[in-house]
Amino acid sequence: MKFTKKYETYMRGIRMEEELPGVGLKRLKKMLKKCRSELASHHQTASSATAATTTDAPGGVRCAGHCSVCDGSFFPSLLDEMSAVVGCFNEKAKKLLELHLASGFKKYAMWFTNRCHKGHGQLIQQGKDLVTYAIINAVAMRKILKKYDKIHYSKQGQEFKAQAQSLHIEILQSPWLSELMAFYMNLRRSKKNEAGMELFRDCTLTFDNDQPTLSCNLFDSMRVDISLTCSICLDTMFDPVSLSCGHIFCYLCCCSAASVTIVDGLKSAHHKSKCPLCRQAGVFPNSVHLDELNMLLSYSCPEYWEKRMQLERVERVRLAKEHWESQCRAFLGI
Repeated sequence: MKFTKKYETYMRGIRMEEELPGVGLKRLKKMLKKCRSELASHHQTASSATAATTTDAPGGVRCAGHCSVCDGSFFPSLLDEMSAVVGCFNEKAKKLLELHLASGFKKYAMWFTNRCHKGHGQLIQQGKDLVTYAIINAVAMRKILKKYDKIHYSKQGQEFKAQAQSLHIEILQSPWLSELMAFYMNLRRSKKNEAGMELFRDCTLTFDNDQPTLSCNLFDSMRVDISLTCSICLDTMFDPVSLSCGHIFCYLCCCSAASVTIVDGLKSAHHKSKCPLCRQAGVFPNSVHLDELNMLLSYSCPEYWEKRMQLERVERVRLAKEHWESQCRAFLGI
């Protein structure tokens, strides 16, 4: 079965409470087909135009570089669809995880607000569906951009993908994807729903030379690997935080990189502060604490976690003490 048909079958059969946005693969392919046919027609009728086209690659006539036929509609349309998909995924993943982590009165209030009582099995299935939704849309976007580059004999598709990453609409960069993967791995530990465990054998946490990696396999063409080693302290992440660019670090390491105290927090970071990896500015204020991932790591390496927790507690007390001492000196004018 071709991917387009598989994708449309999945989107029609997805088990969600409402229709979810997706990538219009058929419509986008029609745009590219129209572009190719117009180029072929133009090539046949005007031999002088051959300098702007190339026929040396298999598949017929292709335009070189930018294309005035479809650039004005193809990329804006795909950009809108990508934004809608990522926005919907982030919103639903956030609500699901908030419901799972809530306790006491807050949990009952959320159930009442949502007018539904999600049992253990329902939470597992919805988490699985959201991860599948994210990855299959990532595959769809990758394939249509690859087809664009193939037809146009260019690298505009790859450049657009890089632009999407800078705009935070690349779904595999979403911090909620790693949170969802950790979420249903945490639920798998529970023995309350043995049947639901069959859903999650495609998601694993592995330790290779003490380097943890969270992996998820879906379809033959997509595998997601998320390294859980902090690039700042070069150790397993503790109290992980995802920046808006998608990179994950320890919370204390993030505070140090953003030049803020743990008392003020990352929201007080300067808008020019840059990610230690991609050097993108303004990524600290909208960072997300990855609570599910934090729980998963604490269960998976308890001895390391206990030792790291004691060290972190001492360090946080020291940093908090230094902060308030500096505030007192500033107040007293010393």
